[in-house]
Amino acid sequence: MSVNDDRKPAYGLGRVLILVYGIFAVAATARSLVQLIRDAEAAPLAYGLSAFAAAVYIMATIALAHNGRRMRRVAWTAVVIEFIGVISVGALSMHRPALFPAATVCSYFGGGYGYVPLVLPLLGMAWLWRSDPQRIDRLA
Repeated sequence: MSVNDDRKPAYGLGRVLILVYGIFAVAATARSLVQLIRDAEAAPLAYGLSAFAAAVYIMATIALAHNGRRMRRVAWTAVVIEFIGVISVGALSMHRPALFPAATVCSYFGGGYGYVPLVLPLLGMAWLWRSDPQRIDRLA
């Protein structure tokens, strides 16, 4: 069943969510580039994961800003990967801190960033679910 969705890409809190994702995309990208350029050999796993997180934030930001079916799938994929990454890296950084001699966006569940990296994918998933055109159509 095809659902015609004529809404603009995002309203209200959706725009705030996209803004926060954009800020994290820029911050994570800048931090990882500086870390990789200055001293990649000091903590290659941590800095590589920071660069990967930056790419996921960029992908999530772009996908959340669009409302098409394909981009919604990309957004779901990005926020789920982000959530799994935060949980995985957070747990590893607590149980095996030697693997992370330098902080990453996701280490200690995003504690260095006020735990926003832990909460942000949950908010992204909630927004994607709530704004799903097919779900809205079924409820109407």
